[in-house]
Amino acid sequence: MASSLSALSDAPVLAHVDRGGFIESVHRGVAVITTPDGEIDFAVGDATAPCFPRSSNKPMQTLAMLRSGLKLSDPKLVALASASHSGEDFHLAGVREILSGAGLTESDLQNTPDLPYDEQARNEWLADGNGPTSITQNCSGKHAGMLATCAVNGWDIATYRDPQHPLQQAMAETISDIAHEQIAAVATDGCGAPVMAISPVGLARAFGAIAAAQPGSHEATVRDGIRAHPEYLGGTRRDVTALIRGVDGLVAKDGAEAVYAVGLPDGRGLVVKIADGGQRARPVVMAALLRRAGVTGPAIDLLGHADVLGHGEPVGAITAVGL
Repeated sequence: MASSLSALSDAPVLAHVDRGGFIESVHRGVAVITTPDGEIDFAVGDATAPCFPRSSNKPMQTLAMLRSGLKLSDPKLVALASASHSGEDFHLAGVREILSGAGLTESDLQNTPDLPYDEQARNEWLADGNGPTSITQNCSGKHAGMLATCAVNGWDIATYRDPQHPLQQAMAETISDIAHEQIAAVATDGCGAPVMAISPVGLARAFGAIAAAQPGSHEATVRDGIRAHPEYLGGTRRDVTALIRGVDGLVAKDGAEAVYAVGLPDGRGLVVKIADGGQRARPVVMAALLRRAGVTGPAIDLLGHADVLGHGEPVGAITAVGL
């Protein structure tokens, strides 16, 4: 498999930052569309080199939980287990519901304490005199799901973040299975759980499979939860929430360091990885990639619109190139 360093440092320019007609900055990256059978249909840059999908791995991790016997009482909780949530009140209530259903509490969470991701939720949390906690950190839904999976299986909950733990081994096996490639590397994610590297092609392949899953399968349970409750996957004011709501049958998950993965109901997958990790280019490039795949509409237009401001007014835009 190709070198990740080479793939990122040699990646082509995928976005221009235009200020008053002058190209102020550029963002390099990798983009890929896979066919329903998992082959590369279109690629810019080396999409076979591994990367850390970061939170874009979460729907696959939820799939591993379901395959390991986790049963969640409501589709919204499936979406929340797959989430990088905004820390709004309904997210926190959902995390508590997952934990209590397994006989656990907030004190069992081991994800890194943080403030809510959403600015409004964060300001309200701070105004109430609160500080960083594990439940308000954006990965608490995933961690609650992981703990509940351990409880179902009788696995040790104190060591659930250890890469050698049965839970993490099940997640590695599931990611490898649905991506149709081996895990290339394992490291520690921002929340403290293991993060597993696969290629953008493998990530796209996995999302296409989830989006086109047969009814009754665990993959379909993940898809249906995300489709029914995208606000639990992201938040009230998140671009991933608006994208899922705006395109029939689409599933998506954003990730740290500017990763974006999408699955379409016909089984195609789309992935963007911005080389410098700059989030501002991520939605714009994904919108262009979706248009390349023939997906259009108001949700795509909204996703692809990014003004560059001067004195609080639009003076330019971030635009995708090469797609």
